[in-house]
Amino acid sequence: MNHEVIDGIPVLWAPAPGPLEAELIFGCGARDETLRTLGVVHLVEHLAMSTLPRLHHDHNASVDLELTRFTCSGQPEQVVDYLGRVCAALSELPLDRIDREAGVLEAEDGRVAASQTAELLSHRYGVQGLGLAAYRGPGADRITVEAVQDTLFRYFHAGNAVLVLTGPPPAGLRLPLPAGARPDRAGTRPALLSGRSWRQEDVPGPGIALHGGLADAALMAAVAVFAQRLRDSARHDRGLTYDVGGSLDNAGAATGEHTVYLDAREGREQTVSELLWHEALRLARDGVTEAELAEEREGMREVWTDPRNTIAELGHAAARLLFGETYRDAPARLDALTAVTPDRARRAFADALRTALLVVPCGVEVSPVLPDGTPVPRHRCTHHTELPADGEVFKPPLADRLRYSAARKTRFVVNHAGVWAREPDGEIHHVPFDDIAAVEVRGPARIVYGRSTCFVPVVPDLIGDIGAATRAIDAAVPAHLVYHASALRSAD
Repeated sequence: MNHEVIDGIPVLWAPAPGPLEAELIFGCGARDETLRTLGVVHLVEHLAMSTLPRLHHDHNASVDLELTRFTCSGQPEQVVDYLGRVCAALSELPLDRIDREAGVLEAEDGRVAASQTAELLSHRYGVQGLGLAAYRGPGADRITVEAVQDTLFRYFHAGNAVLVLTGPPPAGLRLPLPAGARPDRAGTRPALLSGRSWRQEDVPGPGIALHGGLADAALMAAVAVFAQRLRDSARHDRGLTYDVGGSLDNAGAATGEHTVYLDAREGREQTVSELLWHEALRLARDGVTEAELAEEREGMREVWTDPRNTIAELGHAAARLLFGETYRDAPARLDALTAVTPDRARRAFADALRTALLVVPCGVEVSPVLPDGTPVPRHRCTHHTELPADGEVFKPPLADRLRYSAARKTRFVVNHAGVWAREPDGEIHHVPFDDIAAVEVRGPARIVYGRSTCFVPVVPDLIGDIGAATRAIDAAVPAHLVYHASALRSAD
């Protein structure tokens, strides 16, 4: 891998067959946003790409949880032209196109993670950082010009960019971006909200997240074996699933989430969910075989050393550079995998299983326990068992209370500390005013989102005298956390 600097931007390149490929990578993604500004990085990317003329070579751009990429491949002069145009657009973004690109973004409905992964990240980190993967945000038409400009200033500059190329930098390459300091993320990483738990969500199948080191070769190998066992059992042997996927998500400080998820054939969600936990327990208890480890090592060796993987390897190195983390090349990673023994893999997986988060489809009931018999609790967004004695109490409309037993049990309370709701099953939800991530205004209604993933809908159908409740919320919540529901989405 070769290192150069052009216009203050690090350039990493290595030769690879085929046309010249390029990725201009910025160290920002959805995890750098808030619920109120969610989608702003994607909007910046769209605004920049909207300035390009019709081009007759491969080019694209994308945003994920941690990175924004502008990519292209073609002749050297085409790459030079594309990168120059992207940098020029980011230096003078066409803000007058925000309304039009907002509609495009809504049509695209881009997600940054599979639904199971997104829900698991939300459970672990709340409505912040990686946990934002589970949310749609206010809608691109509710992102302010000020939020776009602030995002440009903080992230889209030479100090937060790396260019990677599958060949030497072509003649005439310029990267005219404004100067800037790399964002200091120290102290901004959200604390973990959950050690282990399980919950139901609207997902197509179960998923599991294990918290651990991103460079832990033993855990990486064990998770790979675990995923393959699920593939063999759920798909090949029993025909219950089509896809077994996974991800590795960086939470900072060399730690993150190892996730594995499956879809499930309709009507077999319970079986697939139980199978996932059964295989996790089996691996933690009985371990892996040397043959399984050898198979995973060989598979990773083939991928990491394939010349077609050059651009991905360069991108991996660029990401580590952007976030001030150590990059280990493919030979070093393979050496670490070679040193993994079956016992090390088992112990790494068993240790990580103590942090397990499990998500299952709605309607699926499970009772997971750890190898030592410790139960994995069902997730509750709060641990309150009673509504507060102080504050104003709100009830559903009288007609509903007369007709429905559920309405007679439902209560809302607004006091100096925040918003409370009791559901018919007795579960208490609470969003403190000092923990609010955002409030969505839907006419007379308010949807109050807490950073801990709890939310309280204050809507006319649920509360008779809604006016007093919404006035109290409006008085307590800072204006910058409030937005009106997107005009590009249905009221439902």
